[in-house]
Amino acid sequence: MKFYQRLKPFKAISFDLDDTLYNNQPVMRSTEKKLIDFLASLLPERADEGQNFWLYCREQALAQQPGLVHDVGALRLASYVLGFIELGVTEIKAKQYADQAYAFFKHHRSDFTVPSSVVRLLSQLANKLPLVVISNGNVDTKAIGIDHYFKHIYHAGVSVDTGHSGKENVIQSLKQKPEPDMFHLACQQLNILPGELLHVGDCGQADILGAMAAGCQTVWLSCYNVGKPLSVLPHVEITDIVELTQLFDH
Repeated sequence: MKFYQRLKPFKAISFDLDDTLYNNQPVMRSTEKKLIDFLASLLPERADEGQNFWLYCREQALAQQPGLVHDVGALRLASYVLGFIELGVTEIKAKQYADQAYAFFKHHRSDFTVPSSVVRLLSQLANKLPLVVISNGNVDTKAIGIDHYFKHIYHAGVSVDTGHSGKENVIQSLKQKPEPDMFHLACQQLNILPGELLHVGDCGQADILGAMAAGCQTVWLSCYNVGKPLSVLPHVEITDIVELTQLFDH
């Protein structure tokens, strides 16, 4: 654990999910491989269309609806619709296929086990102060078994906050980190000042720059850092998420 800035007292901790609470890279590689096979199975006569085709469809969806950049789920769904239409499917059928493909993706994208050490950490921390999720991604926290540790769960896009209450609460559309939307909403709903929120994440831009610009304190997890460099120094750097317990040892 390295300290770059003095930590002030904090009243809540927010967590990024992917590459923070678990290594997301092998999960996504496996999911994308299975997905390409599934997409091909929906339209066998065009099974030769691979990853590059669907990336092109993603670019087209973004060009048509730039606002989708803040909602990875809606962007993925829109790209599937465009792709199937491009492959000669009717619009109605394209939407049906797109729904099937997105459901397939969502299932496999959240079909993994969070390390037991992380689960123990969340359990310990949740007994000390409120925890929240602030994520640009769309992993299903209930499916991976950790939703009950969080008071609020925010995903970029049209977010549904559940948390440990179990009650769904549809929130307004939230922009992705490093935009401040989710940080500010977390502080508002927790009734704390931005400086009283400690955000933990792996991305030097989305998590560290974003949280600090919103006025929050930060912990940078560097062990999964691939192409996510820092542009500002965090308050603390750790190489293992369980090091967070050291903040409460004194």
